[in-house]
Amino acid sequence: MQPFFEQLGQGPNLVLLHGWGIHGGIFESLYPELSEHFRITNIDLPGFGRSPLPNGEYSLERVIEQVLSVAPDNAHYLGWSLGGLIASAISLHAPHRVDKLVTVASNLRFTQADDWPFAMKSEVMNNFMTMLDEDYESTLIRFLAIQTMGSPTQKEDIQRLKESVFIHGQPSLKALRGGLNILNQTDLRDKAADISHPWLRVYGRLDGLVPVKAAQQIGQLSPSSEESVFRKASHAPFLSHPTDFCHQLKVFLQHGEADE
Repeated sequence: MQPFFEQLGQGPNLVLLHGWGIHGGIFESLYPELSEHFRITNIDLPGFGRSPLPNGEYSLERVIEQVLSVAPDNAHYLGWSLGGLIASAISLHAPHRVDKLVTVASNLRFTQADDWPFAMKSEVMNNFMTMLDEDYESTLIRFLAIQTMGSPTQKEDIQRLKESVFIHGQPSLKALRGGLNILNQTDLRDKAADISHPWLRVYGRLDGLVPVKAAQQIGQLSPSSEESVFRKASHAPFLSHPTDFCHQLKVFLQHGEADE
């Protein structure tokens, strides 16, 4: 079984990968602007949105395999949050399939370690794992709410997320658990220097899930990558600042350097 995806627009291929708990529909507000310049392939990750749940273990390797089964042979990749981690792993696992890489509100390691305080506290992640088994709908809504905290458009952003999350039915509990396990267990820090593609890292200064201090640290691990920080954005700058976000994205993908 292959993941659900939709394609539109004309131009260089651009693959969109969404974050945990949601689906590709979260990017639909970007379609009018981006479809004029790119051939978009928007993929629902396995078990989310309209994508079936694959057999076997829900692992990073399995998700990568599923994404590549429907993605164009060569494309720019844009991944948000969990999608950014997956896109980064794809750039390492199948570099010949990736042209340029854009990660949005993403991290190389999403949970804290003694040598990596620039992430979520482990107890917060573990708490989400526990609550997921007790009441996953409320847990999912709470997680989405955290993503908008601090944004000047918080009310509008959380409303859009709430309206989108169940529009294609409930996500698979196995996919929700598996996605959290990927966030909890994956650590790409020692491989960051091996990402050879042009790489734009986008952050929100008010992000409560990926601290903006992670940006500088990741920049040290991958000095050739570019960095852009939306000072009044939280975890979803493409929702709170869509015009500026699309402008930076187009400049980077089409010309090689994002505006500061």
